[in-house]
Amino acid sequence: MDNRRGGFNQGPREMHKATCAECGEECEVPFKPTEGRDVFCRDCFRKNKSY
Repeated sequence: MDNRRGGFNQGPREMHKATCAECGEECEVPFKPTEGRDVFCRDCFRKNKSY
């Protein structure tokens, strides 16, 4: 029996190091940061969901 959910197999996420634009802490994000775009750590993103 197929135990996959959502119709595709998700392997481990590739995490990328970044620096939060709000608090300056180093964090890891599940996407490759794009130059010129702000990256926020989990806590700052939750505080400011209007981004």
